[in-house]
Amino acid sequence: MAEAFIGIIISAMATGIGALPVLFLNEVSSKVKATLLGYASGIMMAATTFSLIPEALKSSDIFAIAIGMLLGTYVLNRINSRTEHLGKEDTKFLSGIDKRTLLIIVAITLHNLPEGLSVGVSYGASQEKLGAIIAFAIGLQNAPEGFLVAIYLINQEISKLQALLIATFTGAVEILTGVLGYFLASKIDGLVPYGLSFAAGAMLFVIYKELIPESQEDNFVNFPTYSFVLGLISMLYLTLHFG
Repeated sequence: MAEAFIGIIISAMATGIGALPVLFLNEVSSKVKATLLGYASGIMMAATTFSLIPEALKSSDIFAIAIGMLLGTYVLNRINSRTEHLGKEDTKFLSGIDKRTLLIIVAITLHNLPEGLSVGVSYGASQEKLGAIIAFAIGLQNAPEGFLVAIYLINQEISKLQALLIATFTGAVEILTGVLGYFLASKIDGLVPYGLSFAAGAMLFVIYKELIPESQEDNFVNFPTYSFVLGLISMLYLTLHFG
């Protein structure tokens, strides 16, 4: 149990760790941003296809996996559709944070909740190494996300320290859903395959709808493409040797 809580916390706080460089930087190039997003996409793709789904199949069947994955995708899609078009006003409040920026922060925070659930369910599945692998994958995705969120906030003329704290908070909420996922998966029989496949669906939505499209912006295609493959290979190596 202690190891699960440590893994959940480290994975969630990776967002803040990733945002630390903003204290020393003012901006990041589009090429670096695209490369980081591509690598994170590969990491999460490998964790989903080589860890979450195979583990779920061990204790269930394709129908249960399909239900869980479709539900995970649906929940993320609903969160995304409810938040992506909000906030067209430019009314300033809360120390210079305009309404649009605040709503973007809320959207990112909501998007992170199922990721924490993914980590918690993976630990609760009584597969110690699976939990560590998924925590590592989510943490690697959270680090560049925290960095990019903080850079965005700085571009909105928010102080570096405030940007760091806000970025850290958006990831820290994963601790709550991580703990919830752990207890649900470890206490309710038959929930694990649904929880794992739900996590897989949620992660695939993030990869397909957010990470990959953003990595292909600004005509930087080659770097993020190779970075995606390198991320997948890196995670596959870890899965084969520690999974």
